Amino acid sequence: MTEQAIQFQSLSQTTQQQQTLVGILSPAAGSTGLLIVVGGPQYRIGSHRQFVKICRAAAAQNIPAFRFDVSGMGDSSGEPTPFYQQSADIHAAINQFFSLQPQLTSVVLWGLCDGASAILLALRQQPDPRVTGLVLLNPWVRQQQSYAKTMVKHYYLKRLTNKEFWQKLFSGNFKVLQSVKSLWQNLQQANSKAVSVSNTPEASNEQNYVLHMQQSWSKLQAKVCVITSGEDLTAQEFLDLCQQQPEWQQLLQQAEHHHLPGANHTFSTEAWRQQVQQISCTFVLNQTKV
Repeated sequence: MTEQAIQFQSLSQTTQQQQTLVGILSPAAGSTGLLIVVGGPQYRIGSHRQFVKICRAAAAQNIPAFRFDVSGMGDSSGEPTPFYQQSADIHAAINQFFSLQPQLTSVVLWGLCDGASAILLALRQQPDPRVTGLVLLNPWVRQQQSYAKTMVKHYYLKRLTNKEFWQKLFSGNFKVLQSVKSLWQNLQQANSKAVSVSNTPEASNEQNYVLHMQQSWSKLQAKVCVITSGEDLTAQEFLDLCQQQPEWQQLLQQAEHHHLPGANHTFSTEAWRQQVQQISCTFVLNQTKV
């Protein structure tokens, strides 16, 4: 397998100008491909070279794989755009992938953190029947109130049982006033009223993107695989949302859900990455059989 560097065009949603995006193709003969949508301020390599490794692992199992830099990141031109404005880049990458691998009949989109969120938002804006599966890892659903609740429930209470916390406290290296202030702010945010968001078809933004993610997911014809980390506040915030809101709870119950108890947000050990690779590739191969 020889990987190929690719340049392709995308029309910016914010400036309406053409941007040149850069991607890497890991070719294979399979009919269902894997497309990595990069989230956060990073590029197509991924933390710990995760995106490189998963694409090569996929190609080794006859799954064509494609990873790319969104506008303004890595080697792609343009200004950085928030994840809720990356629909054009994602659809341009899908089209380019099918052009590069003509035997493709379907594609599975794979995204970590706000890459997962960007996928759902892109499919809300422009559904694509060629997308038959999604792999969503620790989806980003950050809101002020929900994050504060997550911090209180999963961070501060856990700190009280942490040996290092008590060692720092008794050694005098613990900033008590700063920590108390932070806890108080999070308690206030956790008990504040959630911002009301209208159910309207406007463009996604910081206030409504969580609702838009839920709307998109509920209308999907594609199969969904969710992978969550046990030691990650982003994952906990997502799981708390699914526990508290029936619409989200139903979506997660209908999905194929894998929870890795000891894993952190980016699956930083080789063992965790191997688990993610195996789950992801098996999911893609199952879509191929369908």
